Amino acid sequence: MPDKPSFVQRYVPILRWLPAYRRADLPQDLIAGVITAIMLVPQSMAYAQLGGLPPQVGLYATILPIAAYAILGTSGQLAVGPAAITSLAVLAGVGALAAPGTPRYLELVLALTLMVGIIKVALGIFRLGTVLNFVSAPVLSGFMSAAALVIIASQLKHLLGFNVAGKAVHDQLYDAVTHINKTNPVTLAIALTSILILVLFKSRAVKASLGKLGVPPRLRTLIGSLSLLLVLVLGTLVTATFRLDVAAGVKTVGVIPAGLPPLALPNFSLTDAGLLAPTALTIVFISVVESISIAKALASKHRQRIDPDQELIGLGAANLMASFSGAYPVAGGLARSVVNNEAGAMTGLASLVTAAMMAATLVFLTPLFYYLPQAVLASIVVVAVAGLFDLREARRLYHLQRSDFLTWLATFAVTLVFNIEVGILAGMVLSLLLFLWHTSRPKVVEIGRIPGTYIFKNVAHHDTQTSESVVALRVDESLYFANARYLEDRVLEVVAARPAVRHMVLHCSAINSVDTTAIETLQSLHDELRDAGVELHLASLKEWVLSRLERAGFVAAIGRDHIHRSMDEALKAIEAQAAISDR
Repeated sequence: MPDKPSFVQRYVPILRWLPAYRRADLPQDLIAGVITAIMLVPQSMAYAQLGGLPPQVGLYATILPIAAYAILGTSGQLAVGPAAITSLAVLAGVGALAAPGTPRYLELVLALTLMVGIIKVALGIFRLGTVLNFVSAPVLSGFMSAAALVIIASQLKHLLGFNVAGKAVHDQLYDAVTHINKTNPVTLAIALTSILILVLFKSRAVKASLGKLGVPPRLRTLIGSLSLLLVLVLGTLVTATFRLDVAAGVKTVGVIPAGLPPLALPNFSLTDAGLLAPTALTIVFISVVESISIAKALASKHRQRIDPDQELIGLGAANLMASFSGAYPVAGGLARSVVNNEAGAMTGLASLVTAAMMAATLVFLTPLFYYLPQAVLASIVVVAVAGLFDLREARRLYHLQRSDFLTWLATFAVTLVFNIEVGILAGMVLSLLLFLWHTSRPKVVEIGRIPGTYIFKNVAHHDTQTSESVVALRVDESLYFANARYLEDRVLEVVAARPAVRHMVLHCSAINSVDTTAIETLQSLHDELRDAGVELHLASLKEWVLSRLERAGFVAAIGRDHIHRSMDEALKAIEAQAAISDR
């Protein structure tokens, strides 16, 4: 059994895995770190552009934040950095307060990043990560699908080469179509070529062909990640060679300041915090749920364990370092994490290698990006988020659970029509309302004994033995203030319809908890049944529920002899009572 980690090791995981690092893992971590960096260079600049930020801000987000997560995170495969949804949230939230590209915009972005980091660290330290469970799978899926369309629409101006007016998706599409004559054909050609290359490299046909040629899996992963670098290099070379920025009006990245990011504390005020709070909470909810889900999925393949609370601390620290180094909110990315894993990443050392490679890129390679077309970066974004639009999940939810489909549809529609903060909030509220509605009408079914057994089943679906004087109802839900009255009405309805009933047995094996309102309702039900000449019995109560009823005095009121360990015991007790009465 491994030694229990010390307090410091508990909160600084690198102190646990680094002393026990296996030399055999070093080549894999080095290769994975390099491959992920190759993928991250164009991706980080593309996502920064999506967030309304200069490309260097995206690059800044790939050094200290990644290193911080490698030290404090618990996943050896999660690749932290800029993310599409996070970038969209930044643009939507901060863009409503300041114009992108202005000093005020960057100031607010840094303050937002600081808030995201503080919230995540606090959630991790106080072990409050369970609050993130309020983002259900249908809410997340509907949000992601709508966000994909919003992101693609936001990139039309870069793909077509002219400013597309409008904030909502339908407005942007309408403006793009009605002013299609403004399209820069060279810019569009660069974009379409880039998209074609990226899609081709991601296609199953190419992967299958490489497999048939005997290309090793790790080399196939490298080839796939090189597609991003390929479109970056090709776009830059063609534009620089033919001076398309001058000859054809192709917009390029321009000058990127060389050197490591400047370190400084962001300007922060309570006024700004209040304005940025909805965006910060949205980013926390979405980025953490997605990041931890990715980390858990990848860790399971290596039989490793992820500590969700420590993950919150690691991700929070990454965002704090981003705010101190002129960057913007970061999260775990699915595509690059999968690449990192397939490239052989075993520990956080792979992320440290990636961070070092990104630092070298900022110091030595930024002049090479001057002629990089913005259309190439937009193409990278479009291809990356296209897979987030998932109608198959909507169809699955429609056939599986209509309430979940309704949640998906509402989140999708509200996000598309309004904005991402309203969309995620609407989905969460609707999920909770549907949960309350569902649990407020618990399933209460009549059960009977399967002949010759001790098994009790729904009388509507099985051939069972029942009695005119005894009715057994199974309650398939915990009892609380929202559903206790419903149970009372259902029981009294059954009794009113059957004048011969003398005993009502509630099968309580599915009741995991009862609150004060539920106990008071049970007491009221007992009194009403007694006045109607019907005795109330409870069977198969869980110990903690029985203990709660005892402390409330309900057991004394109903009588200990009316509390039974099983349905069979309840019916035998009722039969014995009837036999005594007949003497």
